Amino acid sequence: MPASSRALSWALALALGLSLAACSKDEAEPDAAAGPAPATAQPAGPSAEEVAAMEAAEAAEAALAGLSVEELRSRGSQALREQRLYAPAGDNAMEYYLTLREKSEKPDASAESALIDLMPYAIIAAEQAIGREDFVEAERLRALVERTDAQTPALPRIKDSIAKGRAGVVERAEQEAQRAAQREREAELAAQRAADEAAAAAAAAAAAAAQPQPAQPATPAPTQPAQPATPAPTQPAAPTPAPVQPAQPDRASSSNPVAVRAPQPSYPRAAYRSGVSGEVTVEISIAASGEVTNVSITRSQPRGTFDREVLNTVRNWRFEPMDGPATITRTFTFRP
Repeated sequence: MPASSRALSWALALALGLSLAACSKDEAEPDAAAGPAPATAQPAGPSAEEVAAMEAAEAAEAALAGLSVEELRSRGSQALREQRLYAPAGDNAMEYYLTLREKSEKPDASAESALIDLMPYAIIAAEQAIGREDFVEAERLRALVERTDAQTPALPRIKDSIAKGRAGVVERAEQEAQRAAQREREAELAAQRAADEAAAAAAAAAAAAAQPQPAQPATPAPTQPAQPATPAPTQPAAPTPAPVQPAQPDRASSSNPVAVRAPQPSYPRAAYRSGVSGEVTVEISIAASGEVTNVSITRSQPRGTFDREVLNTVRNWRFEPMDGPATITRTFTFRP
């Protein structure tokens, strides 16, 4: 496929992913009594990072297209030796061998064998990029996998995960915008209540000052020495309104922890090459601070094959601070 066609396909794929993310959640009808709905984060086409990635991909493809078959074969072998399997973009073994495939009149046995060995690594790297929400890198790796074998069973799963991941980012942005709008409304109401109380206190003081003082009746002169005058009782000061307490910031509920870092476990190389699939279910204990305090396996099939990767990964998960500790259950599915 020419470089311009591949770049166009990538751009269309990015646009499709953003459209799926935007349509993943129906808009709620605004409540007339509650006032206008807060503004939500809406995708406005490819981001600057995605545009830069597309431009870099076009430049890399143009540079690779200018290399001869022998140069591509030599650079591919060197990239393999230096463990540049699928990254960085434009200078890795997969892209050299894919370009070699496209430029060769007949299949190159060494390049085809290398691509077969490299594709599982690219699939795992794409899933890890999705886990850390690096969708630009995930999309680049997905394109490499599709160029290598458009019929691989993992490809639909990667595409679906990218679309769902983008939709999740948009949904979280909308929720945060709604929470910020709610906090702003509460602050405005508190300020208005304080102003109303201050105005009421001022009006009461002005009304009291405007009342005429009653005249004191005259008293006859005393026939005995006058007693010293007693001081007038002091009036207690008017109570000042209590200060309005600022609204407390929202905290995640212990019944619904919100993850801030939750990478997915890697597929063990031996299990992937052997075609072994399975599932691992874990129980995760989370402190109020958001740190994972304990991870225990409740079910593993086949036992011991994927346990280590799941435990090592989940122990490093982090969640938003909560109002108390929480325990959740997660199931990880491994399919080659």
